[in-house]
Amino acid sequence: MFGAFGAHALRDLLSPERMETYQTAVTYQMWHALALLGIAILGVSSHRDPNPALSKAQQWLSLAAYAQTLGTLIFSGSLYLLVLLDKPILGAITPIGGVAMIIGWLALAYAALISRHESAA
Repeated sequence: MFGAFGAHALRDLLSPERMETYQTAVTYQMWHALALLGIAILGVSSHRDPNPALSKAQQWLSLAAYAQTLGTLIFSGSLYLLVLLDKPILGAITPIGGVAMIIGWLALAYAALISRHESAA
């Protein structure tokens, strides 16, 4: 939806630099939406134990989901606002979202690593 809005409604209104920034926001939002979908699938498939307590791997998957969501909202959201409001200062917030996304990827990798260990035990 954001990509179509940018391509059709903003194309003639934004400078090429601002359009590139907008496209970066769209691209990162899309890839991290797919990552969240993958995390959800992993979470559902790994939670077959009738015990309601979450395993360590599931706890790390949960952290990955929260970090990816927050990171995407801050990263892409700050870029959207930067472009739409023409407030370059909002670019200072963007790296906070990037760090949250990195934390999400690391948490996902660690969940995968310990999941293998938990399933072997």
